[in-house]
Amino acid sequence: MALQLKPVESRRLYQQIADQIRDLIDRGGFEAGMRLPPERDLAQQLGVSRPSLREALIALDIEGRVEVRSGSGVFVSAVAPDHAPRSTEAWGESPSQLMEARSVIEGEVVILACARSTEVRLTRLRELVESMEAEIERRRARVDLDRQFHLTLAEMAGNSILTRLVGELFDERHSPISSKISSRFESKRTWQEALKEHEAILKAVEARDPIAAQAAMRAHLQASAARWVGD
Repeated sequence: MALQLKPVESRRLYQQIADQIRDLIDRGGFEAGMRLPPERDLAQQLGVSRPSLREALIALDIEGRVEVRSGSGVFVSAVAPDHAPRSTEAWGESPSQLMEARSVIEGEVVILACARSTEVRLTRLRELVESMEAEIERRRARVDLDRQFHLTLAEMAGNSILTRLVGELFDERHSPISSKISSRFESKRTWQEALKEHEAILKAVEARDPIAAQAAMRAHLQASAARWVGD
């Protein structure tokens, strides 16, 4: 008789941290409405980074286990034990790891784009940046324009696999955990900062300067990560 093995479950880091926080709540006697320890103390107690801790807290917020209140802290929600999940669900890729992956891939993609750019595609990039600026001034965030900018650069690189990867990684921002974080921290100011970063990328690509383009792309994605879950 063949031995039947259970498949190994691959759990994201924020799920593992969220499970520890849930256990801490249960063992620490935190009742509904009580405030959890400050973020810095909680991160040190669990031995994790603050960005990873924030992702875990957002995951628990999505589940309704805690309530993250901007400027006030994290509070235990009133969840009936019979309905509380035993472990944290997967709500999408880790936003911090997602941005790291994008930085690695798109940092190389933009080098190819510099070497293979055409005036038609450069014109398209300029139009997208101008449209983004106009929409931001109208206080309308246009994620689709942001996506088109990055995809146009990937198309410049002339590699369909890279184009697909760039699109798939970008679309991960619509996952529950990424969308929850975006709704909390995106503003006209953060979009204005992103616009300046896109303009720097465009300027470097127009100059066909691969070193400057790569630096501008990685600076943009690292800044985006910081605006999301950075320290």
